[in-house]
Order: sequence, then C-alpha cells, then structure tokens
Amino acid sequence: MTTETQPRARHCPFGHLEALEFDPLLRQLRDEEPVTRISMSHGQGWAWLVTRYDDVRTVVTDHRFSRAAGIGRDLPRMTPEPIAQAEAVNLMDPPGHTRLRRLVAQGFTAAQIERMTPRIRAVVARLLDDIGAHGAPADFARLFAARLPLTTICEIMAIPDGDQRRLRDLVVTLMSTGAGPGPTREAKAALRAYFLELTARRRARPGDDLISTLALARDGDELLGDTELAVMSMVLTISGHDTSTYQLSNILYTLLTHPEQLALLRARPSLLEPAVEELLRFIPFRRGVGIARIATEDVELGGVTIHAGDAVHVSYLAANRDPDVYQNPDQLDLQRYRPATHLTFGHGTHYCAGASLARAELRLSLEALLARFPALRLAVPPEEVPWHAGSIWRYPERLPITW
Repeated sequence: MTTETQPRARHCPFGHLEALEFDPLLRQLRDEEPVTRISMSHGQGWAWLVTRYDDVRTVVTDHRFSRAAGIGRDLPRMTPEPIAQAEAVNLMDPPGHTRLRRLVAQGFTAAQIERMTPRIRAVVARLLDDIGAHGAPADFARLFAARLPLTTICEIMAIPDGDQRRLRDLVVTLMSTGAGPGPTREAKAALRAYFLELTARRRARPGDDLISTLALARDGDELLGDTELAVMSMVLTISGHDTSTYQLSNILYTLLTHPEQLALLRARPSLLEPAVEELLRFIPFRRGVGIARIATEDVELGGVTIHAGDAVHVSYLAANRDPDVYQNPDQLDLQRYRPATHLTFGHGTHYCAGASLARAELRLSLEALLARFPALRLAVPPEEVPWHAGSIWRYPERLPITW
C-alpha cells in the first residue's frame, strides 16, 4: 500500500446482528464516505471499502483491480483464515480465469439446470414430507434449509451420503469468524484433500454427475487440470451449501414477517421469479465484505485516488440498498418495477458460477412450500427467533413454523 500520510482507517467489525436489519454502519459509510479506509478484525493494515452501486460495479469489472495480486498478502478480512484456496477460480484474473469459467460454465447451462430440476424437486418434496410428518410446530431451518442445498449439491455431484455431515461441519468451521486460525486452516486442508481424492476417482471413472461433467468439459483442447477440478468442486460445494442454506430461512422469515407481500405472492404466483430477485436484493444475507482486490495502478474512484498496491473491498450489501439506484431501497416490494440487477451473486468477472442453480433451488422450494402449506406462519413471535452470530452469514438458528 502507499506509504504517504493518510487519514486514520476506521475499524469495522461488521458485527451488527439484529435479525435481518440492515447494518447501520454500512448505510452510514455508503451515505457519508462511499470510498473510505477501513481496518477489520483479521489481517494486517487497512483497505478501501467501496459501497455505492456504480462504484462497486466499476471495481468488480475494471481490470485494474486484481484478486490474484492479493495472493500471499495478509489482507484485512472477516475470518481468521482466508477462505479461498490460492488456486481457486475466485482468486484468478483473466485470461486464466476466463478459460476456467468457460469450462465450468458447461456444468451450469440452461439445459444442465433443466436436467437437474427433477432431482431438486424430488429432494424438496421429500423434505416437505418430513416436515408434514413431524407436525407443527416444525423447525424449518433444521428440517429443510440445512438439508436441501447440501443434499442437492451432493446428489448432483454424486457425493456419498455418508460424507455429507462431515463436509457440512468442515464448511461451517471454514466460514466461522471465531473458530481461530488453527481449526479453519485444518478445515480448508481437509476439504481440499477430500476433493482431490474424489475428483481423481471421478475422472478415472466418470458418470452422469456434475463433477464428471466438469472433468470432461473441453474448451478446444483444454480440460480442467486435476487440482483445478478438485478446487472448483470444493468451491461449488461450499457456495452451493452456504448461500442457498441461509437464504432459504432468510427468505421464509422475511415473507412471514411481511404478510402483505406474502399475500400478494399467494394471489399472484406469476410474481415468483421477480419476487425471488427482490428478496435476494433486500436481504442482508451476510456480514461485512468478501475477498479483497488489489489496485494494479492508480485509479480515481468516487473523488478518491486509490493507489497502486492498495487493497480494495466492495460491499454488495450496501450497493443493493443504494437509493440512487433503487427507489425506497429499504422497502421490500415484490412488484418493484424493472429493478436494477442486484449484486447478491456478485457482478462481472467473478459473478457466482452457481447462481442459476441457487435460483432454481430457491424458486422451486418457495413454490412447493407455499403450495403445500397455504396457512403457513411463524410459530413464535418474530422477536423470539434466535439468530446465528458465529460466522460471516446471517440466518435464523431456528425458524419454528406452523400451518
């Protein structure tokens, strides 16, 4: 980073945990200091934080901001141990990233998602049967949200049932903000070792699963390398588990605490797809920020000079609530007219590879849930729902429902 005299960085623990209330610190920074220096609970030094929608999109699409340039640096972050593997696609820059994304995209085409849809529907139906058999009140977080995404991604990847609980425990440890560097480092190593072995077996004896599809994917003469295949499978498992798991409970909680919007969705099922997009925009599904980028040359942004070598974080959460882009951004509006593209799955080079799968899971789950339980409601007052506080994610620890 530049060594010239700078104003003091603001320490940002990003610890606001009032249910799904938007973090007032992020709102303040976006409105008052949209490009500002921050320090965080882990990592060394400071980084810029960019919070306005247009500025965020600039950073994540401008080749002068590099994720790969941050490899090996102890950058400010949320977790004790950096989450991403050094070889992972989410730390690559073009052209290497472009090649890898073209290969990975073959596993998430519209045709592939259509082929996966019956499996997702079957898992959804089975879990709703379990809820019905359990009887009211039932914990949606435990009986459905914690099971669907991991079960789905594991079925799609043909990961053995006996391995799924261990994989979930490792993923949860890796995303923890308080487990300490030792356990998180061990969890990352264990996940890497597991997928190196699994993908080697799948490459030798391919089937009709997603890992086999990726192993056989070609871009001209190019194939994914052995380590690339293993790390990509690991990334997809983590992201396929986390985002959908926590958003399922968050979405249901949000709808059940906005009864007028839920009634609108029940009355107009055609709103389902835009409703999912509005819910994804509205819900602050995580805390703080993700992976930093490094400026490779001086860049003027928002009236500030970011110098070559400076670390830069962006907040998709703050951008999703930018009043210059969304009218009444703090209001949930399932009929929002022509909403700007939200940034929950990222944007540009590092847009989430599995976004189409996550959308399918959320849409199919919500559709089936509302059809199965037409009188669905919370079984406790909203203030009695307990919220998770131990990782970068925000979600109900338990979500008791009745019907």
